[in-house]
Amino acid sequence: MSRSSRTRRLSAGLAVAALALTAAGAATAAQAAPSAPATTTAAPAAPGVLMNYVVNTKAGKGHAKKVAKAIEAAGGTVVQSYDQIGVLIAQSTNPNFRTAVRSGREGREVQSVGATRTAAVSEGPVGTAKKTVAQRLAADEAAVVPDPREGEQWDMVQIKADQAHRITDGSRQVLVGINDSGVDDAHPDLAPNFDAANSVNCTGNGIPDQTAGGWRPTTSAHGTHVAGTVAAARNGVGIVGVAPGVRIASVKVVNDDGYIYPEYSICGFVWAAERGMDVTNHSYFIDPWQFWCDDNGDQGAVQESVRRAVSFATKKGVLSVAAAGNSNYDLSNKTTDTTSPNDSTAVTRTISNDCLDLPTELPGVITVASTTQARAKSLFSNFGLRTIDVAAPGSSILSTMPGGGYAPMSGTSMASPHVAGVAALMKSTHPWWSPRDLERALWRQADDTACPATPDARCTGTTANNAFYGEGIVDALDAVKRTW
Repeated sequence: MSRSSRTRRLSAGLAVAALALTAAGAATAAQAAPSAPATTTAAPAAPGVLMNYVVNTKAGKGHAKKVAKAIEAAGGTVVQSYDQIGVLIAQSTNPNFRTAVRSGREGREVQSVGATRTAAVSEGPVGTAKKTVAQRLAADEAAVVPDPREGEQWDMVQIKADQAHRITDGSRQVLVGINDSGVDDAHPDLAPNFDAANSVNCTGNGIPDQTAGGWRPTTSAHGTHVAGTVAAARNGVGIVGVAPGVRIASVKVVNDDGYIYPEYSICGFVWAAERGMDVTNHSYFIDPWQFWCDDNGDQGAVQESVRRAVSFATKKGVLSVAAAGNSNYDLSNKTTDTTSPNDSTAVTRTISNDCLDLPTELPGVITVASTTQARAKSLFSNFGLRTIDVAAPGSSILSTMPGGGYAPMSGTSMASPHVAGVAALMKSTHPWWSPRDLERALWRQADDTACPATPDARCTGTTANNAFYGEGIVDALDAVKRTW
């Protein structure tokens, strides 16, 4: 994604919710008749702004039901329940919701609770958001050119996809989820491979919505561009994707203002797991924090919720691939964050490596850095020894655009779908492989890439595995030719 893709969304028009919690208890025990079980209700509080929360409990319907009661007693509403991972998405205007939901017998089932944003929930377009979306998701966007451009796809040559296609274009049995801003399923290069039955819109508070067309882009071309890199069809039109024979589904997790809040991303991971997807691409970071710190109440709860969603997807057979980000930041040596939260007022804070870029730094997620045509690290690409798994082309990548056109875009957002496409080719030739098998094979097939000849102190490690390229630049030919 561009970390102009996954970079700061500024939203000056949104109301800002206070983060401070009241230290005193927020619930009082209600008196009950001797024959009735005791109940607990939250203390009255002046209504605040409408906020969304993740509430974590043990997996299973029984635990979720109890927590749902605690949410209701605290003045909240359950908008979505993921019993299978013990995560509920709640809404409330109670400023003391975090404390109140833990009160009483049912509240003891709550393991952690956290706000998913710092700005109030808003349904309409806000301030300069659309301008910000364009800045984030299109770092190098050119005029749409509606004619065949396959000969300009240097990226496919770099990863040897053109050679891999002589062996296979991929299997129709393989399904790749494009977890992004929506996909133009009418594009002539995408329509042949598009799977509407497994597409969804998760941007309504994280509630999966299969309304026809809801998965399409509204304010951003980003998801359509990503989709083309993964699987633009071999049909004599335009370009060819890394895996032009596989199917793709749109899992829309970016709202019209350009935000990817935790509840949207969680919805996307669980949806992919339950729909039997093989690979998903995540060219974004979860808003509003560039890094979610586990020693912060809200951020720690969200980090745990997303971790559960990713783990659930992995156990269900989904390999998750994600962009490393576009801040030219060392993910293995975090010190400060000056850009978060991006939905209200950013602050400068000291951070550590326990603060994670979500979802790319979670266990089981393939973290992808970006390369140029010269096989060098893209200037914008994040890096980090033992954080970056592999690298792929991400600078000025030609792909599909809404309305039937084509244009180049830059970012690790563009690198990640190359790796998702290679993983889809692997799954096509080794359908029995698990996500862990695919992960190991991606490491092994990658072409070792040394640090720059001109010494760069940031590129630590060896030729076999370093901070800029991880295990190396992915190799689609080896991915389909060799048995790992």
